[in-house]
Formats: sequence, structure tokens, C-alpha cells
Amino acid sequence: MSACIYRTWPAYLAALVAGCLSTLSFAPFHLWWLGPLAVALMYLNHHRLGTAQAMLHGWLFGIALFGTGTSWVYVSIHDYGYTSVSLAIVLTGLFVAVLALFPAICLGLYRYFTSPRLAFLSFAGIWVLAEAFRSWAFTGFPWLLLGSAQVDSPIAVWAPIGGVYLLSLIVALTGTMLVEFFRRRWWAVVPIAMIWLATLAMPVQWTHQSADPLRFALIQGNLPQLEKWSPEGQRNALEIYARMTRQLPMNVDIVVWPETALPMFASQARSYLDRLQASLPNGTALLTGIVQEDRDEHYYNAVIGIGAVQGEYRKSHLVPFGEYLPLNVMLRDVIDFFDLPMSNFSAGAGSQPPIFTHDVAIGNAICYEIVYPDLVAERARDAKVLLTVSNDTWFGRSIGPLQHLQMARLRALENGRYVVRATNNGVTAIIDDQGNLRERSPQFETTSIIGEVIPMTGLTPFSRVGSWPAWLLAALMVLPGLGERVFRRRLPW
Repeated sequence: MSACIYRTWPAYLAALVAGCLSTLSFAPFHLWWLGPLAVALMYLNHHRLGTAQAMLHGWLFGIALFGTGTSWVYVSIHDYGYTSVSLAIVLTGLFVAVLALFPAICLGLYRYFTSPRLAFLSFAGIWVLAEAFRSWAFTGFPWLLLGSAQVDSPIAVWAPIGGVYLLSLIVALTGTMLVEFFRRRWWAVVPIAMIWLATLAMPVQWTHQSADPLRFALIQGNLPQLEKWSPEGQRNALEIYARMTRQLPMNVDIVVWPETALPMFASQARSYLDRLQASLPNGTALLTGIVQEDRDEHYYNAVIGIGAVQGEYRKSHLVPFGEYLPLNVMLRDVIDFFDLPMSNFSAGAGSQPPIFTHDVAIGNAICYEIVYPDLVAERARDAKVLLTVSNDTWFGRSIGPLQHLQMARLRALENGRYVVRATNNGVTAIIDDQGNLRERSPQFETTSIIGEVIPMTGLTPFSRVGSWPAWLLAALMVLPGLGERVFRRRLPW
């Protein structure tokens, strides 16, 4: 036993280091080049481990990655969920431990079924399949996908072709090939160079302008989350958003307020919004996040408009334990965290038409929805501009809001569309079709930003077909390592 531990502890330590390096590749650190190094550390000793050891190897990587990269979960649970420090630590630890099972299970099965033959391909392929599985299972958690860190790297030009999973595949393959190169397999430098140097000859513009630019004004109210739903908080919200909107220049086409900007139902805010509309310049439209209630007392996290606006949007992909509660009857009365205001939403229809204003179709993704690449690609097919309203106040002063912004930038690049992002306390931003920040607000300030947004037409390859080609390529890369083991071995259970 001691000899086994002695042989395996360097691999386990490397897994913990690799997880931490992966977090550093994302915002706000932006050390994107650490992504391939993290994969290289995992690949280096993985094939020397047994199946159970490989699972532990993957689990420790997940513990380090999600323990450092999703530390904002503790802020949401403790600071805004009315839980004690000890309970918040336990819930956060449970969250991290469960997420870590995804790389653990995938790397364990990979080690059991595959041979070392062409392992540099199959290891990169299983890495992406693990990310895809995590993005789908139990409604999915596509946060901290390896490719999301590459929005500012040279390989970002691959994003409009294959999306975030293709970027993850390139990063993972680069990591495994680096190990092969340092094992004196000199040929490994050739595919690395081909992938990275090909970016110099690739097109960067897949879509084109379809109409004159629109002037957007985004209001960041910076309302305290713990006071927002109180009577005083409601009065403050009404005053702040009305005042800041009336102070905008006359030449603004569209004003956007963030997710649940007004802490009340849309029916309660209707007279207020009608009075505000009368004070706006002719032709100015306003879009706001708000809670809707229907006759059956179903609640929806929605975007509605006043002025020359057609349509509305109801959030379709809800956050488990945040916007709805699985096992609601069992859990809601157990822990106060599960009884937050507006934590029992109903989902809108999966397919909804865009909102139209100024003859431009606007595709919507509320808050967490922007992290789902295929959901956003579906919305982009029928839209000229993408809009995401969010309330990142739940993340506090953690790294969460900056990671959220980074993923919104990648959605803009994947689809060749401007992304307009309005948040309660930052980061409010206008992102162009190349994923660049055109305008950006400071965090934790009551402010507004104004900028031009260009409606775009045409579709990128990723917008047309989504992520399945990258998933298929990853699966094909795993096949060479399977060989006879699939037929000779029994499943471990």
C-alpha cells in the first residue's frame, strides 16, 4: 500500500495543480496559455494509474478546478442565502464534490477501456466529451469549459467554426502533444504548429452589417440585493431607473434595464412604465427584465418592452436551486436558502421568437442562459443582435461576474453578433461581433453606458450547426485507443 501511494502521489499532486492552473486561465486572470499546461499535467502520468486511481486523479482535478473556479457559490449561499458560515461551506463543498465527479467518471472509464495506443488523441477527445456531458447532465453546468478561456488567444478564430468545444479540443490536444514532444517524439510539434499557425490564414469575418447602427443605453442601477425586494428597495428602484433614463441623451434608440430591474410583477409596474414611456423621446424603446405572473400564478423571469417593441421573452433554461427547486416539497422548508424571493419560477417555451424593435430582431438570453453555446446559437439564427440581461449581484465581489462576461464575449464571437449585456451591478457591456468590449461599465457603481450596436446578418458555421461536429470529432479521436479492451473487458460494476 505504501509503495502504491509513493508511486501515485505525484500524479495526484499534479491533478490539484492542474485544476488551479485551469482556473488561472479564465477571467479575471486571463492566463489562457495555462490551459494546455493543465491538460499536459493530467496526461503526463494518467496511463500509469489503475482505473480507481484514474478516477481519483480526475476527481482531484475537479476538486481543484471547481473549488477555486466556482468559489462564488459560497458568496451566493452565505451572503445572500441567509446561511451560516459552516452550512455555506458544507453546501459549497458538496457542490464542488459533485461537479468533480464528471472528470472522475469520464477519466476512470477512459482508463479502463482504452490502451496507450494514440493516447494523445484519445485523451484530448475524452476531455471534451467530459465537458459536453457536464454541460448536459442534470440541466447542465457549462461553466469553466477549457475553451472559454481562449477568447483572447490566437486560436479564438476557430470559435465561429466549431464553438467553445472545438477550442477545448484544440487546447487539450495541444497539451497532450506537448507531453509527446518532451518525450522526444519530435513529430508532435508538427500538428501543434499546423493548428496554431493555421489561424493566420483563417477568415475572421463571417457575418456582415445588415442595418444602420443603433444607439443603446444600458442602465446599471447597482441596487443592494438584500434590500431590493423590501418596500424601500422597490421605491429606490423605481426612482433610480426613472431618473437615470430621463437623463439620457435624446438620440438614444433603445434603453435596456437589467434582469428583474424592478422588484415587482410586470402587472404592478405597468402604470409606472406607461408614465415613463410618455416622458421618453419619440421612437425610443425600452427593454427591461422583470417578473411576470399569469392567471395560474406561474412566475416567469422575463424581458418585456415599452414603446415601439413587439414581443417579449420568458427565460426557458432555469437555474436549479436558484430559480426553481428540485424536490420542492422536501427541501423548501428545510433550509432558508431554498426560500429566497423569486426562487420558484416556471420555464418559458423552449423556442420563442425574437423581440422586434426599430425593425431589428433581438435574440434573448437571460443571465445564466448566455453560458449555453447551443442555446445562444439557436437564438442567433433568427436575430441580428443578442441581448442578455443579468443580475450578478449574487456573486458579490468574487470572480464570478468576470467569468460570466468572458463567456458572453465568446458567444458574440461564435455567432458573429453584437451582444448587449445589461447587469444590476456590473459588468454591463457592449460586445462586438468579434468578442471585443466596445463599452464597459465599472463594477459596483450606479452608472450607464451608451454605445453603437451594429445589427449583423449571415451565419457563422457554428451558428448553423452548433456543437455536434466538435463532439463527433472528439468521439472519433477516442476510438483509436479503444481497441480490443471494449470486447475483452467487463464493465467495472
